[in-house]
Amino acid sequence: MKDHYDFSKGKRGAVIPPLGKTRITLWLDNEIIEQFRQRAGEKGIGYQTEINRVLREVLSGEHVTLEAIREVVRQELHAD
Repeated sequence: MKDHYDFSKGKRGAVIPPLGKTRITLWLDNEIIEQFRQRAGEKGIGYQTEINRVLREVLSGEHVTLEAIREVVRQELHAD
């Protein structure tokens, strides 16, 4: 080891920045976090991974909403 190291041009933070991810602080209700922890535990994944998955699903429009179910029921009832 050297007796002295020059850190005058050093930068704070991770040596290699994570690709495709951003660390944020987000305040969520305790009940929401617990539900995601439970769901994630059942799937054997991390709760943050589960939150990310659900957000992606909602943003992509691939999730089923109550209104979508009602519309399908209406269409089926009027199809007769």
